[in-house]
Amino acid sequence: MQAKSRPSRRRSYALLASAAGLATVAALAGALPADAHSGKGRGPSRYQDVQLLSFNDLHGNLEPPSGSSGRVTETQADGTTKNIDAGGVEYLATHLRQARKGHRYSVTAAGGDMVGASPLVSGLFHDEPTIEALNKLDLDVTTVGNHEFDEGAGELARLQNGGCHPADGCYTDKKFKGADFPYLAANVLDEKTDKPILKPYWVWKKKDVRIGFIGVTLEGTPGIVSADGVKGLAFKDEVETINKYAKVLQRQGVQSIVALVHEGGFPSSSSYNYDCDSPGAGDGISGPIVDIAKHVTPAVDALVTGHTHTAYVCTVDDPAGNPRMVTSAASFGRLYTDTTLTYDRYTGDIARTAVKSANHVVTRDVPKASDMTGLISRWNTLAAPIGNRAIGYVSADVNNTGTESAMGDLIADAQFAYGRELDPEIDLALMNPGGVRAGLTYAAKGSEGDGVVTYAEGFTVQPFANTVNLQDFTGAQLIQVLKEQVSGANAAAPKILQPSKGLTYTLDLTKTGADRVVTDSVKLNGTAVDPAATYRVATNSFLAGGGDGFTTLGQGTGDLVGTDDLSALAQYLTANSSATAPLAPPATNRITIVQ
Repeated sequence: MQAKSRPSRRRSYALLASAAGLATVAALAGALPADAHSGKGRGPSRYQDVQLLSFNDLHGNLEPPSGSSGRVTETQADGTTKNIDAGGVEYLATHLRQARKGHRYSVTAAGGDMVGASPLVSGLFHDEPTIEALNKLDLDVTTVGNHEFDEGAGELARLQNGGCHPADGCYTDKKFKGADFPYLAANVLDEKTDKPILKPYWVWKKKDVRIGFIGVTLEGTPGIVSADGVKGLAFKDEVETINKYAKVLQRQGVQSIVALVHEGGFPSSSSYNYDCDSPGAGDGISGPIVDIAKHVTPAVDALVTGHTHTAYVCTVDDPAGNPRMVTSAASFGRLYTDTTLTYDRYTGDIARTAVKSANHVVTRDVPKASDMTGLISRWNTLAAPIGNRAIGYVSADVNNTGTESAMGDLIADAQFAYGRELDPEIDLALMNPGGVRAGLTYAAKGSEGDGVVTYAEGFTVQPFANTVNLQDFTGAQLIQVLKEQVSGANAAAPKILQPSKGLTYTLDLTKTGADRVVTDSVKLNGTAVDPAATYRVATNSFLAGGGDGFTTLGQGTGDLVGTDDLSALAQYLTANSSATAPLAPPATNRITIVQ
């Protein structure tokens, strides 16, 4: 008779963890042989360090970002700060590959917004170049962010599964194969089926080590994405969703869990190496992620976060009062986070007190990854005929700074001018500040010459492909829209719309809420806005759907949909500037600010 084989020690640990529960296993651990703790002898050591590399909010920045978007601030030993140039996937790839050396147990995860609002070299091709780059980076898993829905759930599914774009077709002779890594969307449900549109979780396995990843985006995604992008989708509470799938993972015997959360916080310092937990560090972090981290089940061992484009490595107590690591690596590939998760083979869980984490700069003083250089060059060659085309001329920098920006005003003027072509009765245009991704620089970025605005530069300013929409509103509704800038959903963080020429009003920051907009000061071409009159207003399709908390803009009538917003900007620049008569930046005097 053949003797029954004894279960291996590895299998015994798993059986103990699932059958006896964590408390019992912890009690039994002390009775196990000493070699299980030290790693000496025949079996594996009890503890196994797992390297978790993470980043977030890449936004298709394959090439090194320019200006402040391509720098990070570092606090030095003497307390002073310095800026460091950072970012670019050629360098990110090198840093990640170097970081993995010597780590047999290493997993790479991301916190969402890998694509969307991308520079031309990626955005022009519906971010296929970025997915290709992430495959080469050996990304293991990411959550969806709000920008993954810029082009809708169907396009997100294509990025995951591959295939040529339904409208633009294939860009090369090779069919786009999609992401090698899973996109997770635990809290994004199809309204018809009430099921997640993508995988809710994923388990990383290396020999006998298993770590589960749950991915969610912020519940408020519909308020910051075009209505068409989230049509037919329901976005559920982050905490409830994470807790739900943590139980699912535990029932499968997975006790080590990391939550990938596309929601973030705001640290007390702008330095990438700010340590929330050091003595005298101040308030640590604030914002939505703190509340999420405090209420997510203790079964979750760490949170990789994003969305706010800030950098932090902080511990936040879980519901049981135990510290738990919460990290974010700023944005645009400027940083990556290196976290050590110490896996306990007896319990299958992470030894929480042993978790260590730090952010590292993606410096540009390392060799470029040649495969990334080739990838960027290949896509730039395809983009060059479009991107290098001149669309206008400016006499000076058109900045995207301040409560009212010159770039925001210029876009509003462009949409007003285009709106008059659609309907001569149009009265004004409004532009959301978050839709203005950059300004225009006078100094040439390439060989085009100073003052020349290329299509690529315009694309960087407005990469969302929103349409220009015309709607009718009463004067009372128009005034309400202006008040919604500083009240309701925008009370804590005002979003000041950029107005076209002719609309003026006073913003009194000494007051609170809706009272900050001085009603009697709202005028159009010097005449007070009549609450009972009807006004024709141009906005982009995002605002026309009530985005950014402007619910009243979602109530307009007489809708008329025009071309995309970038085309409207390009048309305006071409019509109103030349090499001998460049366009001067708007004066930014439409909003009078009282402080």
